[in-house]
Amino acid sequence: MSKNAPTQVVMTTEELDRFLHREFPEFYGVGGLVIERADGMGCRLRQIYHPRMLRPGRTISGPTLMALADVAMYVAVLAVIGPVGLAVTTNLNINFLRKAAEGRDVLADARLLKLGKRLAVGEVTLLSDGDDEPAAHVTLTYSIPPA
Repeated sequence: MSKNAPTQVVMTTEELDRFLHREFPEFYGVGGLVIERADGMGCRLRQIYHPRMLRPGRTISGPTLMALADVAMYVAVLAVIGPVGLAVTTNLNINFLRKAAEGRDVLADARLLKLGKRLAVGEVTLLSDGDDEPAAHVTLTYSIPPA
């Protein structure tokens, strides 16, 4: 997908938020995730900082970062294809680049690279709020079920 050619958005950030609350109440209903943008090329999510996100060494845990990246790609895909609950992750690869800062929100900038009928491929850059350098880089593939 070209940076200059966004795909038509079929779900607003409010619709995405309602869908995630309804379909994933145990995870998304806990709070702390905010969809800041979904524009057809990708999205930005914010994970509000909470001490439960920490691992020994006072850094944001890997599972927290992986979950945020996964949800960000899911939101980017659903914004374009609509409320398809059974779109699932088939691959997630993460490179941890530097410590994500304790006490700060984590931002996930997701970008769709390819959106086909059956697969979506994208990347997510994870940053501590206020930092320009990424804490992690993630590539993901999502399987889209047949209509």
